[in-house]
Amino acid sequence: MTNESSAIVSKVWNYCTVLRDDGVSYGDYVEQLTYLLFLKMADEQTKPPFNKPSTIPKGFDWQSMLEKDGAALEAHYRLVLETLSKANSMLGIIFRKSQNRIQDPAKLKRLVELINTEIWVGLDIDVKGEIYEGLLQKNAEDTKSGAGQYFTPRALIKAIVEVMRPGPGMTICDPACGTGGFLLAAHDYISHYPLDIDQKKFLKFQALKGKDIVDGVVRLCVMNLYLHGIETPVESGDSLIADPGDRFDMVLTNPPFGKKSSITIVNGEGKAGRESQVYERPDFSATTSNKQLNFLQHVKTITKINGKVAIVIPDNVLFEGGAGETVRRKLLYECDVHTLLRLPTGVFYAQGVKANVLFFDRKPASEKPWTEKLWIYDFRTNMHFTLKTNTLRYGDLQDFIQCYNPQNRHEREETERFRVFTYEELMQRDKVNLDISWLKDESLEDSANLPPPDVLAREIADNLESALAQFSSIYQDIGEE
Repeated sequence: MTNESSAIVSKVWNYCTVLRDDGVSYGDYVEQLTYLLFLKMADEQTKPPFNKPSTIPKGFDWQSMLEKDGAALEAHYRLVLETLSKANSMLGIIFRKSQNRIQDPAKLKRLVELINTEIWVGLDIDVKGEIYEGLLQKNAEDTKSGAGQYFTPRALIKAIVEVMRPGPGMTICDPACGTGGFLLAAHDYISHYPLDIDQKKFLKFQALKGKDIVDGVVRLCVMNLYLHGIETPVESGDSLIADPGDRFDMVLTNPPFGKKSSITIVNGEGKAGRESQVYERPDFSATTSNKQLNFLQHVKTITKINGKVAIVIPDNVLFEGGAGETVRRKLLYECDVHTLLRLPTGVFYAQGVKANVLFFDRKPASEKPWTEKLWIYDFRTNMHFTLKTNTLRYGDLQDFIQCYNPQNRHEREETERFRVFTYEELMQRDKVNLDISWLKDESLEDSANLPPPDVLAREIADNLESALAQFSSIYQDIGEE
């Protein structure tokens, strides 16, 4: 992050501590910043050298906020949010279901003044993007808000995009886009190509597509993209409800962790039952309430023939029986499932999840299976990361990128961490279990190799949470049968 953006992040974040004392969480704070930043930038666009017509109705714009104080400011701010939430444009997406969370008018006035001191439109796109990404990262670090589940580590995203190599003219989708990390990284990667005017226009307006089930997160994503100069559709809603009909050249996604859908079913007596939703879709090979298995099936559906996919999945997708086995068999047969990256613990803000990245290409109908070899990179065994003292960095994934060989993945070589398994070998495994490891865990054999206490404590906690989630999953499956 540049000095310029770091200074601004520090300035707006220091004020956040005042708001937190007032009971405003990081998530709420970033959300309010989103509203106010947008109003300020829209105001700047109407002034020299831009002189653009205002996109905000008069009387509900930034200037109207500056003119008021005290209770009048708070009342007016609520009216502004309510009015703009009804707009039929990007405004409506950003302000949808918006509410004022800053109840103290003096603190609201201070935040307005703080934002008013900066010229945001004049800042370089990269600087604006860095500032907002910095705020989103802080938001993810706030364990109380739970927003970390929508924030994928940017080092991991960058490495995934590096091996996926999106190109000009491609359509790229993230059906669980969170704050937009994959879409931004893909945009950044493609923008380094020598693009003509039409390609630049396509990249800005049409190349990217995002969707998320949480309104507040969609708002953060739209704003994040906007601050990076991207004006692309991001929808709010449940991606799993139905086949959208659209097909994409590439899908990059990290669906939300957790076994069940976030929808609560209410029974006939009006009592809310256990959270559970089964998606019965003709394009799905298995009917299940396991959200990750459903996302895997959905992602396969929305990918064009010969399109490419990178999807983050928890371990249970690799070994779960029943619907899990059905989905894995079908995927290995109908797609070229060529690479699996086993991720270490301590890299996600959502704790207790052991995750992987599965890479595959969708293929046309065939009489023989498309998967010939699955290459597995074990980035988990003897790798120790934490969210604060030893964070995952892009450099940590360089060996994986080199082994993947994105220039020609058909020319690969086995290493200590990178092994290949044939289709026949996979089919012979019980339930086609893809949860495969071969390296010895050094910390189990030699106390001198134990990681630092904080890392060890986090790993123990992660393992316990992961085990509890699996027990819960088995219990719920038994209850559904």
